[in-house]
Amino acid sequence: MEQFTVMDDGIALSAVLERPSPVPSPCPLFVVLHGFTSSKDRSHTLAACRAMRQAGFATLRFDLYGHGESGGEFKNHTLYKWISNTLCVLDYARTLPDVGDLYLSGHSQGGLTAALVAGMLPDRIKGLILRAPAFMIPRCAREGTLLGFSFDPARIPDEIGVLKGLTLGGHYLRVAQTLHVEEAMRRFPGPVLLLHSDADDVVPCGESQTAAFLYPDARLELLPGETHHFDRDPGRMEALIRDFLRQRAGSFCTEN
Repeated sequence: MEQFTVMDDGIALSAVLERPSPVPSPCPLFVVLHGFTSSKDRSHTLAACRAMRQAGFATLRFDLYGHGESGGEFKNHTLYKWISNTLCVLDYARTLPDVGDLYLSGHSQGGLTAALVAGMLPDRIKGLILRAPAFMIPRCAREGTLLGFSFDPARIPDEIGVLKGLTLGGHYLRVAQTLHVEEAMRRFPGPVLLLHSDADDVVPCGESQTAAFLYPDARLELLPGETHHFDRDPGRMEALIRDFLRQRAGSFCTEN
């Protein structure tokens, strides 16, 4: 395990790199994004990374702006900043010795961010694993609702109260209104694994069902009775990730 920071325009991003055993050369690598109010060290993110390494992939998980051990205030985070963070970490990953193809994975808001970045870099990102991706955030921001809070989408307040007593700045909503993840999905030709609970009470599973039709090469796995954080039976999630990567090895990895 290697712990380090990646700088993005003066903001220090806390990151952890772990390699599989044995280490292939070149070694494919997943950059892994956490979700809203979460961090790189949540148990379900660690479980997903473990499954990736068992399938022969290195993992680079990091805390995004305003979260975990990274810099920035939660109140001031936006999806633009998360996209910038992800692009910066991907650039760093490309400089690592013996690293081969790059992949992205994300949970919830991190899944949305990963999908947006993959649509920007379809020539560099080889595949995606998205867990309960919160694709509805931009649409909800345009419609005037977020996490049960309603607002006039044409007159966004300076701040709103969100989960756990946290405050979110109005720029978060203004930025989200400009994003269209459906276009990013259509632009990404690589293989995509979508994992979602059919009982998710935070992000409806219909978000992933719609995405499965929009992505050119997608596989959707619905986990009956699971939670948004895949913590009821994380072994099911791990097995699906591990099996997908092993089954798709021929198309998901560049052959040496």
